[in-house]
Amino acid sequence: MRAFVGLPVPEAWIGPLCRAQSRIPGGRKVDAEDLHLTLAFLDDQPEDRLEALHEALEARPASAVTLEPLAYAVFGAGRARLMALDIAATPDLTALRDAVRTACRRAGIDLPRERFRPHVTLIRFPASAPGDPARLPGAVAALGVPVVAPEMAGLAPLWSSILTPEGPIYEPLATYPLVAA
Repeated sequence: MRAFVGLPVPEAWIGPLCRAQSRIPGGRKVDAEDLHLTLAFLDDQPEDRLEALHEALEARPASAVTLEPLAYAVFGAGRARLMALDIAATPDLTALRDAVRTACRRAGIDLPRERFRPHVTLIRFPASAPGDPARLPGAVAALGVPVVAPEMAGLAPLWSSILTPEGPIYEPLATYPLVAA
């Protein structure tokens, strides 16, 4: 099963982020209920490893973190792959990500080494719906500073991700409360 651990977008951010999406030409908008920050993408995993991860995450509650928005950004050198809201890689957020990755390793899930650039994907630009290279940079710049305030993330769900021609479908498999420090 294809899966990931992530943080749902705070409720107060959904309206402003959807308005930002609507001002960007092209691409495939991420549905409001699917907006999230990925802590660990697990790819395809057998059920026994996901069960072991569930047990590890359930046994060790992690601390709640504050999500601090930075700026809108386009990812992809040469061709835009996605447009996102960058999130500050605070020590607390980085520690949460590291704790999730440690739980994954203990569950037998090998994750690639990668730089952590926390973000919320707002629009994907697949080859079938490319970003307009002439208009995209100006449209993103015109969004200005994100109009969302820092918010506490209190849940870290384990999600399944089913790929379809219309985009991925996410279903929560389990939800882990993050405890206030």
